[in-house]
Amino acid sequence: MTRVAVTGGSGKAGQVIVRDLAAHGHEVLNIDLKPSPESYSPEAPIPFLQADVTDFGQALEALEGGSTLPGIEAVVHLAAIPSPAHATADRVFRTNVNSTYAVFAAAQRLKLRRVVWASSETTLGLPFTRPPEYVPVDEPHIRPETSYALSKVVGEEMARQFHRWSGIPIIGLRFSNVMVLQDYERFPGFQDDPRLRAWNLWGYVDESHVAQSVRLALDADIDGADSFIIAAADTVMQRPSRELMAEVFPDVPIADRVTGNDSLLDIAKARRVLGYDPQFSWRELF
Repeated sequence: MTRVAVTGGSGKAGQVIVRDLAAHGHEVLNIDLKPSPESYSPEAPIPFLQADVTDFGQALEALEGGSTLPGIEAVVHLAAIPSPAHATADRVFRTNVNSTYAVFAAAQRLKLRRVVWASSETTLGLPFTRPPEYVPVDEPHIRPETSYALSKVVGEEMARQFHRWSGIPIIGLRFSNVMVLQDYERFPGFQDDPRLRAWNLWGYVDESHVAQSVRLALDADIDGADSFIIAAADTVMQRPSRELMAEVFPDVPIADRVTGNDSLLDIAKARRVLGYDPQFSWRELF
């Protein structure tokens, strides 16, 4: 793919993805309600279109690219209310489902070659106020506990149906808690109380992993609709993963393959199908 639109390209993950795609030779269009710093960069400005992609007409017009970037081949759909805490439950659900529908429908109308979109680790059962059924949790462990998580589960079902209608590969990336460099300053404060981060099984994903997974998903040999957990290979904790589970979730079965600080969000499918290989660990910084 050479011409890629990114909805929500001004957000935390969006800025990372827009920069990375441009650095790897793609022509990128940021579609958002507000521009990002990359749009103003004199060295390598990223074209920007303002649009509300909860509206099908605006989504369609934006993904056509207009005179800004005509001939768009693929879309990375990130635009959404980013968590249950950012709005009322009904607004989160309506906004996220409507934007996903509008982008998928516009991609179908325009016959784009691929859709990559941000699903979420919350589909797995986050926050884990109730214990998971097993760890590491994998893609079939679907237990939405909030309207936000439910909006992502609905999006994954829409992906299957839009692929059936259009034949477009639609790849959902279930991102864990995205971290950029300054976020790691908080990690020492997690260490004394394992319950502070038990809500997502002590998971995280670095910005470099996010960018890598999007590039891989744009090029992967996939002909269908599928979803992948995207997380770091380790946890946010110094204590071993089995110790954490024994203290917080003692009755949950743990796969024999879990050792050391292994992530309890299973990335085996992303490794196998996408070639995902998250090399960076926060431990390199301390």
